[in-house]
Amino acid sequence: MHITLRQLRIFEAVARHRSMSRAAAELHLTQPAVSMQVKQLEDQIGLPLLQRAGRRMHLTETGLELRAYAERFSSMAVEMRAAMDQFRGLHRGVLRLAVVSTATYFLPPLISSLNERHPGVHISLEVGNRDAVFASLIESRAHLAITGRPPDSDELVAQHFMDNPLVVICAPTHALAKAKSVSLQRLSQETLVVREPGSGTRATIEHHFKEHGLSYKPGCELNTNEAIKQAVRAGLGIGVVSAQTIELELGAKCLSVVRVEGFPIRRRWYLVRRKDQRLSAAASAFREILLEQGPHGRMGASSRKAVSSKRRAAAPAN
Repeated sequence: MHITLRQLRIFEAVARHRSMSRAAAELHLTQPAVSMQVKQLEDQIGLPLLQRAGRRMHLTETGLELRAYAERFSSMAVEMRAAMDQFRGLHRGVLRLAVVSTATYFLPPLISSLNERHPGVHISLEVGNRDAVFASLIESRAHLAITGRPPDSDELVAQHFMDNPLVVICAPTHALAKAKSVSLQRLSQETLVVREPGSGTRATIEHHFKEHGLSYKPGCELNTNEAIKQAVRAGLGIGVVSAQTIELELGAKCLSVVRVEGFPIRRRWYLVRRKDQRLSAAASAFREILLEQGPHGRMGASSRKAVSSKRRAAAPAN
């Protein structure tokens, strides 16, 4: 039996996506090339790995067993590359980051700092919700992740690097826009525009209401902060977002911060990695940049200043 690492990598992508076309797109291959490699793998093993039921693709029992081995090989390959990177230094290499969408508001200056110090390092960025980001780490598609809540998995390790306050927003014409103080009970009577299941922001909101013995009235369910802000501007309800995402809207006076008791909710930003995976030189350099500019550095100071300015913007005029 002669099975190549390339075949295992391709099969792992097919098994994860349950799709030849999506695996081909991820690996930058043609669909016929992916199909051929999977067929050759089945010929080597002598058993089918995939089966179709209508339009759905499923793994056979053999396929499920092989996927576990393929994931282990993939993890070892990532660790091997990280070890080799240590010898090469930072003259070249790839840093694969998986981040929640809210992190894209503060991430560009950090990536710019890494590029200035190590121009040979290429950044590959994957953006998704919290569940998708952790899956990317566990499946070794990313070296590091940034999320607003620490992981529950023992496979992952998290480190706080910056505060991430959540605030309540509304359209400037909304009845609560100029209220001096709003109770959580009063807020629970308003329609709330929420993020999709799997979002860390949504999980935090649900926990906050439950902790106070309250529920909320869900309105639109949207999967980006920009969509939340646009829905709130259009008068579709109240929203809860990271304070770091609304700086431009507050300056333009097209959104208002509602002064709700118990807000802002004090969250944190976390840098997450796999416990069993050695960091590459590029990942270690990026981690150092985050910690330099974190809670006690420039980014932390900017975050505190932003919350202060949002409180002033939310205050009613005399």
